[in-house]
Amino acid sequence: MIMSKWPDWLPLKAALTDSSVYGAPQISNVVMLNTNENPFPLPAQVVDQISEAVRQTAVDLNRYPDRDAIALRTALAKYISKDVNGIGIENIWAANGSNEILQQLFLAYASGICLGFTPSYSVHPLIAKITGANWVAAALDNNFNLNIDLLTSLINKENPSLIFITTPNNPTGGVVKYELLEKIANLVVGRKTLLIIDEAYAEFSTEKSAVNLISKYPQVVVVRTMSKAFAFAGARLGYLVADKTVIDGLKVVRLPYHLSSLTQAAALVALENAKIMQSEITEIVKSRQVVKDGLEKLGLKVIDSGANFLFFTGFKGSSEQLWQQLLDQQLLVRDVGYAGYLRVSIGTESENQKFLQSIKLILG
Repeated sequence: MIMSKWPDWLPLKAALTDSSVYGAPQISNVVMLNTNENPFPLPAQVVDQISEAVRQTAVDLNRYPDRDAIALRTALAKYISKDVNGIGIENIWAANGSNEILQQLFLAYASGICLGFTPSYSVHPLIAKITGANWVAAALDNNFNLNIDLLTSLINKENPSLIFITTPNNPTGGVVKYELLEKIANLVVGRKTLLIIDEAYAEFSTEKSAVNLISKYPQVVVVRTMSKAFAFAGARLGYLVADKTVIDGLKVVRLPYHLSSLTQAAALVALENAKIMQSEITEIVKSRQVVKDGLEKLGLKVIDSGANFLFFTGFKGSSEQLWQQLLDQQLLVRDVGYAGYLRVSIGTESENQKFLQSIKLILG
């Protein structure tokens, strides 16, 4: 939604007068395959443990939370350390979803050009605009791959303070190889630049995490979330893995007591039950292939994905038309504004079958 005219008395920043409110449609009584949520609810035993943890925490809600989230960051470090050695609490920061992490990065470190790619996570340029940062976007190639020669040229030309790479990419699902990420990390050595790798969907991919680069390249910053693989979107818990000095800078711009006691308590329980919380990842990955095969059998082109969603094209008519036709079938997918493409989240088996049956009916 864009306001046609703001009232004269409202001192809105000029850069925001043409901005629209971010957010995917929220519609009742439909199959929601539009926001890349984990379709499986939390296991009952975890719900019970979270309820008890919140009950115990509520006794002290007259007090501010631990502003540095020591227990939570310790648990996050332990979770990351199962795959990467040398990660401690000093390498972890947490906030209300990965978007707040991103906002803090812009507030602290967007001292010059901020460089990203398109299509990619649309919140990156949005936060850049909100925080007054100077955003420059380059296009991925025709296969939605990152062109290292183009990136090298842009780094030399723009000398960016921040570089954003999303892998697996949202909305395409494409994965940037670890070896390529290391080449890019080498490009920023000796520069006053942070290389920010957005790994919101990392647990759905088999690619080696960029967290492994941090010990050698302290300018590499990895942003993660508990929303997807942990099925914890409603709790709003994002985190960052980085060199200690990067986190020290974030502490300067974070709001006091930004992470509530209730959020910290719930997230601690989720991390204690990480194996149970992530038990559906294998099922989601298998279902991703089933949906991909089903769409391709209908003659559609589907981009290879390392996430919990698929980006597809090849249908007649516009993205808007197919989106509405699917909604008429009580199916809500995502039109990300990239002409000729739609994105569909992987749901439960019954939801996936309803989607495939409906799109087959629509396409004839």
